Amino acid sequence: MARKAYIGVLASILLASASAGLAKAPTSWDGLTQVPSKRLKLVYLQPGADFTGYTKVMIDAPEVAFQKNWRRDYNSSTRSPSQRVSESEIQDAISQGVAAASDIFAQAWTKGGFAVVTTPGPDVLRIRVGIVNIRVTAPEQMDAGRSYSFASEAGSATLFIEAKDSMTGALLGRAVDQRLAGDNPTSWRTAVSNRADFRDLVQNWATASVRGMNELKARSPVKP
Repeated sequence: MARKAYIGVLASILLASASAGLAKAPTSWDGLTQVPSKRLKLVYLQPGADFTGYTKVMIDAPEVAFQKNWRRDYNSSTRSPSQRVSESEIQDAISQGVAAASDIFAQAWTKGGFAVVTTPGPDVLRIRVGIVNIRVTAPEQMDAGRSYSFASEAGSATLFIEAKDSMTGALLGRAVDQRLAGDNPTSWRTAVSNRADFRDLVQNWATASVRGMNELKARSPVKP
């Protein structure tokens, strides 16, 4: 499956499960079984998987993607041309997001007791992370006049994370979660505050992911 289509499937499943009365998330997915989780919305694990032997992680470059048509829809709602978001600004934001997410997840796994490595091994988990469906509520744009953007949140995004055995490529677990960034009383939104709010969101996801893995190690093998 193409990468963009894969991301779309992940987002669709999450959004469908969150729509009351419309649909429920599947109980199985690519051979994985859904399990309850207090940390992330949807978690799927390989029945019988044993995580106790994994002490290191390889982390693929994170995937970062904005919500489909977000730029188009935002620009169409903005009267001032100087307030519109350009394609180059989107690409710059994605590049910065990939770099920031890479650092955040590497630091979280290291702090959680896992060595971050670059080569496969019998004790190495391969981690794939994506921050997708990004929606910025009030992006700050430079304007000739003084302008202010107010919103009750910075925006939202969806996390997906997968864990595979680095030697065999066997899929052991997958999680999907959608959250608001900077969810607080209506406040003045700036480029600096937006970046900080989204960084905090990714940091929370990274911390939750590592803590979840350490809990899995403590109760492995995973019950069917």
